[in-house]
Amino acid sequence: MSKHGGGGVVYGLGFIGAAIYYIQNAATFWDGVIGILKALVWPAFLVYHALAYFQI
Repeated sequence: MSKHGGGGVVYGLGFIGAAIYYIQNAATFWDGVIGILKALVWPAFLVYHALAYFQI
């Protein structure tokens, strides 16, 4: 039995949620494609904005 953390599940659910958000707000097909790419790297956006907010 594996005793690793559930980070993969959290990332996967975050990806699905981000992909749905970006696709729903896409005005064109290419906006949807860019949204999928953004959904892949959503943790980077989150960390960047969190650090900018806290000015670390």
